[in-house]
Amino acid sequence: MSVREGEEAVQPFVVTIGATVPTGFEHTAAEEVNEKIGASARISKDRGRIYFEIRTDNLFKVHHLKSVDNLFVVVQQYDHYQFKDTKEEALLDLQQLAPVLPWVSALEVWKMNNSVKKKRGRRRGAVVPKPKPIGDVTEPKKLQIKPGAPQVEENQEGGSPGQENSHEAGLDPEVEGQEMEPQPLKFRVTCSRAGDKHSFTSNDAARDFGGAVQEFFQWKADMTKFDVEASLKAFCITWDPAVLLNIHNNEVVVGIALTEESLHRRNITHFGPTTLRSTLAYGMLRLCKPQISDVVVDPMCGSGAIPLEGAIEWSHSFFLSGDNNDMAISRTVNNISHILKRRQDGGSTCPGLPIDTAQWDLCHLPMRSSSVDIIITDMPFGKRMGSKKKNWDLYPSCLREMARVCRPGTGRAVLLTQDKKCFTKALARMGGLWRKSHTVWVNVGGLHAGVFVLRRTGAFFGTTPEDVCEPKKVPESQEEDMEEKD
Repeated sequence: MSVREGEEAVQPFVVTIGATVPTGFEHTAAEEVNEKIGASARISKDRGRIYFEIRTDNLFKVHHLKSVDNLFVVVQQYDHYQFKDTKEEALLDLQQLAPVLPWVSALEVWKMNNSVKKKRGRRRGAVVPKPKPIGDVTEPKKLQIKPGAPQVEENQEGGSPGQENSHEAGLDPEVEGQEMEPQPLKFRVTCSRAGDKHSFTSNDAARDFGGAVQEFFQWKADMTKFDVEASLKAFCITWDPAVLLNIHNNEVVVGIALTEESLHRRNITHFGPTTLRSTLAYGMLRLCKPQISDVVVDPMCGSGAIPLEGAIEWSHSFFLSGDNNDMAISRTVNNISHILKRRQDGGSTCPGLPIDTAQWDLCHLPMRSSSVDIIITDMPFGKRMGSKKKNWDLYPSCLREMARVCRPGTGRAVLLTQDKKCFTKALARMGGLWRKSHTVWVNVGGLHAGVFVLRRTGAFFGTTPEDVCEPKKVPESQEEDMEEKD
C-alpha cells in the first residue's frame, strides 16, 4: 500500500475474517483456508460460516479462496450475548452497542480490501471505477467525531497502535471554487438471525442497530481544513460498505463485508434452470481430490459449473463434460468461451482449458470401459428437472454405466442428489460395483441434499450380477407409495 509523504505506514496487524460457505461444506472450506493461507479456521455454531485470523499484509490471499460465498472482517464477536427479555430493551441494547464497538481495525481492513480489489480488477483487464477528482488537499488532522459521540475503543486483538478514531464519509469535491454540501457515506446494514428465543425480528435489529451505526458515523465537516475530503481520498471509496449483524441464538457477530456480491457465480454467465453454485462445485471437487493426469467426467453437466471449476483449479487433470440436452451443451460451451475470453482480455498466454464437451446419452456413454478416474455430477432431483418416478429407472442405469467406464479399484464418484431414498435403493442394488465412502449433507436452494462419495470396487464390469442383469423394476404403485412417504 502506497504511503504519501508525511504519513505513517500502517504496520501489518492480525484481524479476524469471517466467510459464508455452502452449508455442509464448512470442513472443506476450513481445509482450503489451512492449505492456501496457513490459518486454522474455526467453524461457527451457525452452520455455513467459518472464521480465521490473518495478517493484513496477506489480505489478498482471501480472494483466492474458492469455497467461500462471501467474506467479511469481524468488528466484534460475542459468544454468549445476553439479550434482554422485552423487545424494547433488547433493541435498545443493540443501539447502545454500535458506538462502543472497535471499528478502527475493521475499517482499515475495509480500506485495504478496496485497494486489493482494484489491483485484481486491473490484472483481469476489468474496468475499474476512477475515484472522483479531488482538489488540493492540505495535510489532514485527526478526524473529529460529532459532538457528544463516544470514543471508539481500540481493538485489543488486532488494533493498530496509535489509532483512536476512524470514520468514513462520502463528499463531492469543490467544483470551480464552489463548496458542496457534505454527503455522508451510506451504510447498508443487514441482519441474519437464527433462533427462537429472540423477542425481535431481523428487520427490527437491522433497523435499530443500523440507525445507531449511521448516527454514530456522522460528523460536522470543516471545509476549510478538508478533513472529509482527505478521508475520502485515503479510503478510495468505490462502493458503500455493508455492516453485517449475524445473530445465532446467543452468538452475535458484527462485521463489515469485503465482497460486494456472492462469489458463487464467478465462472458462469449462461445459467440453466438448475445451475450449480460454483462454490458448491468446488467443494464437491475437493472431496474427490483430482490428481495429475486424472480423467474427470461430468455426465450431466447442465451449464458446466463442475467441469469449469475443475479445469480452472485442477489444470493438471482433464475434464469431460456432457449432457443429453442440446441447450445444456450450448450453455456449457458459452461459459467456457467466456472464461477463455476473460483470460485473453487479462493478458493471459495460457493456451486454453483442459476441458471438452459432448452431447451424449448418459446410459450409453461413448467411452471405453475402465477409462475414467473420477465421475462427479449433480443428478436430477426430480423437482425442477425430471421426476422422482423416472429416477427409479434412471439412477440404477446411471450407476451401472458409471461403473462400466470407471477404473476398478481406484475409480471414485461424487454424486449430488436430493432424492436420497431413490439413490440409496439404487446404490444398494449396485453393491458389487460401488461402495459408499461417506456422505456430506448440504443445503441446495433450501433443499436438504446429500453429496455421496463412492469408491469403485475391484470387480471388473461384466463379472458381477449387478451389471449383467437389469435390476428388478419397482411397480408403479410401490413407487407412488414411496413418493408419498417422502
